[in-house]
Amino acid sequence: MSEIMNSVNQRTQLVGQNRLELLLFRLNGRQKFGINVFKVREVLQCPKLTSIPKLNSYIRGIAHIRGQTISVIDMSMATGGKPILDLDSAFVVIAEYNSSVQGFLVGAVERIINTNWEAIMPPPKGSGRASYLTAVTEFEKELIEILDVEKILNEISPISTDVSDDVSSISVENKREKIIFIADDSSVARNQVKKALSTLGLEIEMAKNGLEALNRLKALAEETGNITDKVGILVSDIEMPEMDGYTLTAEIKNNPALQDLHVVLHTSLSGVFNQAMVQKVGADDFIAKFHPDELVTSVQKWFDSK
Repeated sequence: MSEIMNSVNQRTQLVGQNRLELLLFRLNGRQKFGINVFKVREVLQCPKLTSIPKLNSYIRGIAHIRGQTISVIDMSMATGGKPILDLDSAFVVIAEYNSSVQGFLVGAVERIINTNWEAIMPPPKGSGRASYLTAVTEFEKELIEILDVEKILNEISPISTDVSDDVSSISVENKREKIIFIADDSSVARNQVKKALSTLGLEIEMAKNGLEALNRLKALAEETGNITDKVGILVSDIEMPEMDGYTLTAEIKNNPALQDLHVVLHTSLSGVFNQAMVQKVGADDFIAKFHPDELVTSVQKWFDSK
């Protein structure tokens, strides 16, 4: 599966076009799932796993891969299913989220597809496994489910949303009429960002995807005449159904009523390709998830500079 890793130039061709590539895989059944290829480092046949006492029950063991020790998470168990039993025929997807590398144990790897974020829709409301979905799409008349990996990882190893005492004392008293706008499809990520940025004492508004954010920002611009009269900064995820953060940024920067808005892309995507991508769509800043102090300090400095 070495072909799953594309060059920088190939990947950046998708940026700003609202397109993505999904690696399709299965767990225990016929249902197919997808993960953004941008997050995938490697796919390999399941190596020998070493069990470690007191690990989370969803972690089947650790693997030593290319000089690195990686925890391997059973994605079926992590989403409420049965364990993947046949490790000899299973695969491990090595992926990078939030500046750390994990292995995802899956039953089978299918193929890579190229699709459009407009075809990626929010998951239907429901219970059970649906609570672990961040989006769904259809390909060749089959439903593809996209897992909320940030939620899964946070349940296994919760991320601290606490801001240090020094940073939490920061405020932007002279800008209280401004709001901070957050766009993220993961409820876990939205709440993490909201909790951290609430220390600044500003009103916060949130959207669940790029299209919802764009429509709301346009409405606010119509109300005020200038988007910056109301919104101080946009903190946006990149991977979102209907419209991704790259396309959202490009739409904002190409709209005279919105183009002055300061846009920070805040994502769990690997930093390898981000400089080229951020420059291409015109984002003002990039911050990797999730470092509360860095996020709060960056937003506060922007307010103070105005």
